[in-house]
Amino acid sequence: SPGKLRGPALSLSLIAMLMVGTWAPWAAAQISYKEDVFPIIELRCLECHQPGGAGYEKSGFDLRTYEGLMKGTKHGSMVTPGNALESNLLAVIERRTSPEIWMPHEKKQLSKCERQAFRFWVIQGARNN
Repeated sequence: SPGKLRGPALSLSLIAMLMVGTWAPWAAAQISYKEDVFPIIELRCLECHQPGGAGYEKSGFDLRTYEGLMKGTKHGSMVTPGNALESNLLAVIERRTSPEIWMPHEKKQLSKCERQAFRFWVIQGARNN
């Protein structure tokens, strides 16, 4: 009957509602470098990406500070504020690159929530907040 969703239209509507429900809380919430992003870096990245660590020695990427993160590697920038697609940091943690440079290297991938925290922080401008 008219007005009722059936078949593919119903599926697309449900998918859209689920996507909005999944993304809306993160998208609306302000992501903090200090409270949300740095604790993940400290737990999952810092062991390698500080002086003396293998990741630092290979790339020069020092994640001890916001300034180090924003400086990037000896190969170039890792974060493009406001642009998730151009941010190399997101590419390597979301594993959209060659497997040789996936991060964390040779360890379990960051959780979906951890990756989303980085993504929305970048989208929100990658601020030192």
